[in-house]
Amino acid sequence: MKAWYLVYCKPRNEVRAQLNLTMQGLETYLPKHRRQVKGKDGKISVVESPLFPNYLFLQFDPTVTSVRSIHSTRGVCRIVGCREDMTALDDGMIRALKRREQQLEKLPEHVALVAGERVKFTEGPFSGLEAVFLEADGDKRCIVLFQFMGQQKQVATPSDSISRICA
Repeated sequence: MKAWYLVYCKPRNEVRAQLNLTMQGLETYLPKHRRQVKGKDGKISVVESPLFPNYLFLQFDPTVTSVRSIHSTRGVCRIVGCREDMTALDDGMIRALKRREQQLEKLPEHVALVAGERVKFTEGPFSGLEAVFLEADGDKRCIVLFQFMGQQKQVATPSDSISRICA
């Protein structure tokens, strides 16, 4: 009977293992997440990486597909819990992971603020006030422009103390 199993892969070989298992006609699932990475040039980009490094999920029937063939697949180290009686994973857990990943894909990627964008202070002494993003000032700070007592003021603030105002 087909069931989901956890496969331990060689370091940074999850995609390779997934490709080779898929070419054998087996169903695989490699949950991923997005994160921001700052490059050497200072630009921020969004990178996709495995949610569980060195692991992927595999659905197969051990009575039909040889466990030995899976263990000898390039990129694969072993099936986790592979003893005389293999431990199958709950199908509901895999469905929940896939559903959660689909929901996150629908959300817009977090993109770095652009000069002129409206922002709002989320914490600190100016909490609740609106401002205009001017520029990033290092890794963790930025400069914003806002109206205060009838005058426009520039303020350097921590980047995590402001948020984009969605129009």
